[in-house]
Amino acid sequence: MRARMAIRYSNIQVELREVALKNKPPALLQVSAKATVPVLVCQDGTVLDESLDIMHWALMQNDPQNWLQIDHTSDITSLIRDNDQHFKTHLDHYKYADRYPEHSPLYYRQQAEPFMTALEQRLCNQPFLISESASLADIALLPFVRQFAHVDLNWFESAPYPKLRSWLNDWLSSDLFLSIMHKYPCWEEHQPAITF
Repeated sequence: MRARMAIRYSNIQVELREVALKNKPPALLQVSAKATVPVLVCQDGTVLDESLDIMHWALMQNDPQNWLQIDHTSDITSLIRDNDQHFKTHLDHYKYADRYPEHSPLYYRQQAEPFMTALEQRLCNQPFLISESASLADIALLPFVRQFAHVDLNWFESAPYPKLRSWLNDWLSSDLFLSIMHKYPCWEEHQPAITF
């Protein structure tokens, strides 16, 4: 989701090959040993198989609204690292609590909440996570905040995160987000790729 948003925002045209990870096509296995998504194969043969790397690749080519915010690189990097390396673990335990029966879903949610509180505090001071305008951090964190909210949407709607809810809802109703949410059929080897 975040890689697609960065590509669409940067107005870069790519060939899209939607795959089902339960039935990985040989072409995916050939280009990426990880065989996870997303994977971007550049024209020069470079393979990027981390969503954050794909985002950086797109923004380095075209960043019309300055999402990279070079003056805030350290803060952006730190926030994304906290999300990807710490919060995501708690989110996965909360989202898939039945796979982790050592604790209750409530326990796992409580482990994730300090990060939500930190995001709420940031948004009390400005409309976006880093500054007065959108940045790479907003898009990088969006899918994970969305997942957290949707584990128990009724609870999230009344949780003490009004600024975060507003931020999330603004992104989810944005033209950019809606433009990347189209469902595509799974690609098969004999089919041409879809232009995205």
